[in-house]
Amino acid sequence: MSKPVPRPGILDIAAYVPGKEHAPGVARVYKLSSNETPLGASPKAIEAFRAAADNLGRYPDGQAIELREAIAAVHGLNPANILCGNGSDELLGLLCHVYLGAGDEGIITEHGFLVYKIQILGAGATPVVVREKDYTVDVDAILAAVTERTKIVFVANPGNPTGTYVPVIEIRRLQAGLPKHVVLVLDAAYAEYVRRNDYEAGIEVVSSNSNVVMTRTFSKAYGLAALRVGWMYAPSEIVDAVNRVRAPFNLNAPAIAAGAAAIRDQAFVQQAVAFNQTWIETLTQALEAIGLKVTPSVANFVLIHFPEVDGKRASDADEFLTSRGYILRAVRGYGFPNALRMSVGPEEANRGVIAALGEFMGRQA
Repeated sequence: MSKPVPRPGILDIAAYVPGKEHAPGVARVYKLSSNETPLGASPKAIEAFRAAADNLGRYPDGQAIELREAIAAVHGLNPANILCGNGSDELLGLLCHVYLGAGDEGIITEHGFLVYKIQILGAGATPVVVREKDYTVDVDAILAAVTERTKIVFVANPGNPTGTYVPVIEIRRLQAGLPKHVVLVLDAAYAEYVRRNDYEAGIEVVSSNSNVVMTRTFSKAYGLAALRVGWMYAPSEIVDAVNRVRAPFNLNAPAIAAGAAAIRDQAFVQQAVAFNQTWIETLTQALEAIGLKVTPSVANFVLIHFPEVDGKRASDADEFLTSRGYILRAVRGYGFPNALRMSVGPEEANRGVIAALGEFMGRQA
């Protein structure tokens, strides 16, 4: 060979493509493509971040003790069962690295987070995609896909980009039906936003089983997307295994400090959640009133479906909105070629999108 060659399969992976950020030629741009909170970070988190600048010459705490203890205090958990990462994405990758290899299979659902497939392939294993029902994870379909090669199952709950969720009774049924050596990963990135009595992020299921992991993020409701802070709650054996391959200082000091301050400021989080709840309902009603279909969402975004009519498809709407400074997320890669995902943004952006789509559809909201 005349040059370094990646191992087989690596160049077959389609790299993750984030939502676009720019609208050339537009004076004011509203980025509604990445599910970021319009309220930003807690002032207490910002203050902690700035204070950390006084010690940039020192390595961060490799165990992220301050952050783990803050998470544990808020959620009533044992800090020993918490592991923090450079966003939950890092933890998803580490779980694949630890529990998958050549010949193994990882189960994902057809509209699940694209990072699952990337990490499964990156570990040299085979992703097995199962169908969803009404844009919602189908427990029976997952159980039917399990083979002797299955080693891990990823479930986004709530789902992204659908915004749908699986009740905890179904999650328990899924866990009970899996072989005990299969790791069930519950990705609860949007758990803070859910207001349903039959939903549970995963803490109870993890606490009562040896093969379940829950991952969470500070990038959404906590407004720390720029710092990349994630965490997982898992049985001691899984935490120990992942810790063995985790980078020594995978979380930087400002991120640790800001994350700890952010999770302690639950009053600020509740403001963000209340704002989101109001606008999820308003957006859904307004967009349906102008003739668009919206998948019911419990998260901080809505999946908007467009007519199969020339000039009115999602690609047309995307171009129309971008020209006016509203950037939504095309979700063709998630199996929705004729839909756009819209994050809840500031009030002026939300109202602007409603008005613009009303104009696009030829109807007033």
